[in-house]
Amino acid sequence: MYEKLDVSAHGIKGPSAWFSAAELPRVILEVASLAYTWPLLSTAPCGDRHPVLVLPGFTAGDESTLLLRRFLSRLKYRALPWQLGQNTGSFELRDALIEHFDRITRTLDCKLSIVGQSLGGIYARQLAQLFPNRIRQIITLGSPFASKGPESTNPLVAKLFRYMSGMSENDMREQVLNYAKNPPPVPSTAIYTKSDGVVHWRSCLEFAGEQAENVEIIGSHSGMAVNPVVLNVIADRLAQPEGNWRPFKRNKGIRAWIYPTPVRKTSMS
Repeated sequence: MYEKLDVSAHGIKGPSAWFSAAELPRVILEVASLAYTWPLLSTAPCGDRHPVLVLPGFTAGDESTLLLRRFLSRLKYRALPWQLGQNTGSFELRDALIEHFDRITRTLDCKLSIVGQSLGGIYARQLAQLFPNRIRQIITLGSPFASKGPESTNPLVAKLFRYMSGMSENDMREQVLNYAKNPPPVPSTAIYTKSDGVVHWRSCLEFAGEQAENVEIIGSHSGMAVNPVVLNVIADRLAQPEGNWRPFKRNKGIRAWIYPTPVRKTSMS
């Protein structure tokens, strides 16, 4: 079951100042918890060796997804870095990603999956619109694709994004968010946290359907790629046979104690 939310009745503002201030301490705790739970995560289902492209968030690079890619490699996936340096969010970088994706997928003999953190998840949704026949599924980690503008982001982060990307607010709305909010033509899982300190959690929600879902976790925004609870969801989603996608079973076993009831959007506004 879902908690229902009519998004048309809520103005999506920025995240709580308290959650923003607590981002760094929570990331440190999530890294520490990963060290303790790493042996337990070895029981996660192994994959079928299909490739998984991992896209970093804003201001980050491949070093930020190193542990996630090691985890995927451990589960027998071909974990691919994005290899484009720091994610500045610029038009040029987005175009380079499209060219890079086109180039690497032409050499593959199967579809790949994409895991994108924050801005990386927005890019994943854009790639799914452009190359649906080459993508098996996408998983977004705290990606504000449902945002209508920078007002749903921490003000300091929004200002830094405009500076580093070279985009105006209108550019951000028209060139990034308008495109990313369209439902992906491939199976998609949107992982979000209500205690997100960088973007408002409502901006990370998908309209759940036959091949789309929301999964809520408890944690920070920046630490999702090292959060053991998130890694468990990613492993579960990627292990599904191609063409047989099913929603995440949060009531299975002890999951009901770990994963909150996710929100289901009830309006397209």
